[in-house]
Amino acid sequence: MSRSSRLADLLPWTVKRDTSGTEPDPRFTFANERTFLAWSRTALALVVAGLGIVQLLPPFPGVPVGRHLLGVPLIVLGAVLAVVAYAEWVRSQRALRLGRPLPRSMLPWLLAATIAGIAVIAAIVLLLSALR
Repeated sequence: MSRSSRLADLLPWTVKRDTSGTEPDPRFTFANERTFLAWSRTALALVVAGLGIVQLLPPFPGVPVGRHLLGVPLIVLGAVLAVVAYAEWVRSQRALRLGRPLPRSMLPWLLAATIAGIAVIAAIVLLLSALR
């Protein structure tokens, strides 16, 4: 399957008309939707945290770009997380309809790796700020 056809499968009108397979138990559909909404809340919280860091945190002495080094990756992670959460909702819903095993989620790894990276950046910014 080509990349463009995989992306086309994620478009809302394609998902809406997906009638292959059988209608899954509504409880599973609602659980899938709740999972999507939980990831969406996490994405929104990351964007707000990033904006708060960039706009409200006092500047770090000696590291003028410190706030941006911490806040911008959180905003970008929130945006990526929102899009990937939707893609995973579509994949899971399709698997439910076709009676296939649910696909493995890459969201926990993506979130953990990025937050660990931001924690390392935060430690470096704080150390540089303390040395000046």
